[in-house]
Amino acid sequence: MPDTVSGQAIYEWRTWAAQLARPSNVDPFEIDWLLQGVTSLTSSALRLETYRSKENIPIALSLEELTRKWQQRITERVPVQYLVGETPWRDLMLTVTPDVLIPRPETELIIEIALDLAQQSSTKEKILVGHWADLGTGSGAIALSLAKRLPIATIHATDISSAALTVAKSNAQKNNLADRIVFYKGSWLTPLEPLKGNLSAIISNPPYIPTHTVLTLQPEVTKHEPHIALDGGPDGLDSLKHLIINSANYLHPGGLFLTELMIGQAETVADLLAYQNEYAQIVIHKDLSGTQRFVSARKDL
Repeated sequence: MPDTVSGQAIYEWRTWAAQLARPSNVDPFEIDWLLQGVTSLTSSALRLETYRSKENIPIALSLEELTRKWQQRITERVPVQYLVGETPWRDLMLTVTPDVLIPRPETELIIEIALDLAQQSSTKEKILVGHWADLGTGSGAIALSLAKRLPIATIHATDISSAALTVAKSNAQKNNLADRIVFYKGSWLTPLEPLKGNLSAIISNPPYIPTHTVLTLQPEVTKHEPHIALDGGPDGLDSLKHLIINSANYLHPGGLFLTELMIGQAETVADLLAYQNEYAQIVIHKDLSGTQRFVSARKDL
């Protein structure tokens, strides 16, 4: 049974947490995110402070434990998603640990782009019921979203990290999608060798940050998120080049290739795809902020 705490006690704790956050440049909004993770309070109830008159609010952690977590956020810069242990992404609630990258909102659009490309394809019927691969699945965010939106397709998800796969499998169970996704341990396409030439789509959010840039990122990222999921080599393109060179051999004619990348890489990645001479309809896609965030291509028919 969870403990209970008064609304007034939560109000006082929330006020204290905000005072701690401001000089440390931590967004006070994260306090409510943390509270929503350990209570049933909604964002509107916290914002409007309608909870203050309640005597018994169930809470998963004591205020002492909550205080320790918030001090970790301030002094150690632990991301609030790791403190809560989960994060929303699209219409999913995902468990996240330091073994996996925290799924970013800017990545969410990759699902809509993939589905639009499938619908527009001249081989649409084959693609929508075929084999889709999420390479470097991490928390499983992309694989799970594809499984929800493609009820007839088979989703394959690979990752080199056993710990990441444990998180992804847990998320599949939690979101009732475990029977829709096949998980594999291994590097990129290697575990999918039996499907060579038969994949309908390859989707990936690979490491793409240059090595020298990784350690200049926010401490929340550099100190706590897995560098293996961030570091893309000297120019940030190591994993992207590997995927571009090898993916065409795994796709069936007309199959889709779609990857995320960082600002400034889109033109280079598009050129690399064109240089392979195996891809057609190479397109750069912007995210919701207008940043060139994704590049797609189709394998030649």
